Amino acid sequence: MIDPDRPLLFLDVDGPLIPFGDPPPGGYPTYRSPYAPSGATPAGNPLIARVDPELGPRLLRLPAEPVWATTWLEDANECLAPWLGLPRLPVVDWPVDDTDTPDWPDGPDGLHWKTRALVEWADGRPFAWVDDEITEADDRWVTAHSPARTLLHRVDPRRGLTEADFTTLDTWLRTV
Repeated sequence: MIDPDRPLLFLDVDGPLIPFGDPPPGGYPTYRSPYAPSGATPAGNPLIARVDPELGPRLLRLPAEPVWATTWLEDANECLAPWLGLPRLPVVDWPVDDTDTPDWPDGPDGLHWKTRALVEWADGRPFAWVDDEITEADDRWVTAHSPARTLLHRVDPRRGLTEADFTTLDTWLRTV
């Protein structure tokens, strides 16, 4: 249930939660989840083992209502939420075509295809958006079109969410 008095926290999966790209020296760390049955990898997806399960409790401690803002759609609740010890979260339902590809092209001047939909979904509520593809074009557009305070926070996809990211999010969310 969404609490209208709290800001929203839009969460992308690939990049912020599942690091990808050039691996660090020694490769990506992998984890076993204390929340998943027997620590098993949900749905047999080996990339989920890259997700530190301790991100779940940290996300829940942030003063915001988390919402999946990912092309994983409801799969984020089926596969990732149990791994992270999260409850079922609301999901931004993107229009997709038959190949599960978002049905919206990027906007003018590099505007991300998610940007307009997230402002619409927030419906005037303050929000933070965590993604690895956010650009200055998105920030400018959201500033011009959202009546509420917003934070567009770009995460390095090679590292995923870090301590510095959580500090930035927590500080901003507590000022809203």
